[in-house]
Amino acid sequence: MNLPIVRAIACACAFTASGIEAAPLPSAAGGAASSVQQLTSESTLSQNKLDDRAAQEWGLTPKEYERYQEVMQGPRGVYSPGLDPLTALGIEARSESERRRFAELQVQAERQRVDRELAYQRAYDEAYQRMFPGIKAIEISTTPSGLAGSGSGPALEGNGRMALFVKDDCLPCIDQVKRLQASQTPFDLYFVGSQQDDERIRRWAILAGIDPSSVKSRLITLNHDQGRWVRLGLGGSLPAAVTQVNGSWRRQ
Repeated sequence: MNLPIVRAIACACAFTASGIEAAPLPSAAGGAASSVQQLTSESTLSQNKLDDRAAQEWGLTPKEYERYQEVMQGPRGVYSPGLDPLTALGIEARSESERRRFAELQVQAERQRVDRELAYQRAYDEAYQRMFPGIKAIEISTTPSGLAGSGSGPALEGNGRMALFVKDDCLPCIDQVKRLQASQTPFDLYFVGSQQDDERIRRWAILAGIDPSSVKSRLITLNHDQGRWVRLGLGGSLPAAVTQVNGSWRRQ
């Protein structure tokens, strides 16, 4: 064997053993922890961006939207699940000025929503008449009229179904109809103040998103109120969902 080469190898080994330590390998646990922290940080940043966008859409500051989330994690979230930020913050306002601010924001938001929905309704009506001229999209149920000159109208029939009383310019009425329709609940809708105008009820039904097939199958019926609501004497604001219990009509 070549002796110079052997001596060189031996010297190198001795130098390494005495003066230089091998570089430690990176810890697997440390690397995993670092990756988790990075993912958590990125997720938090992404969620913060979504929250900021949501706050902006509702006209709120990031702090106000953060309070909304806190409110919905408490009793209010149990009492009213899915409540929108403006209503939740208004109900749980900590001062009169807060309550007034959220009320004003909600009026503006609902006005914008109504304007958009009415604009779409007009476009829908025009498209329907253009595509199906002379055919009514939604049929109104026929009910007997009261006796002429008697000052009375038809009574509310107790057929085991829910009766829902609504009126025009009533966003809670539309929300109630949408909830009932989503749950496939059969109900008879009575339009208060319709003035016997079928088209008025049809336009409102389209705005509320009532499915024509549900009307055709009579899962939902559309009716003129004809004084029924007043004669029930239950009082309170609309919408009013009522059912007959032991012969008496009661609000739900």
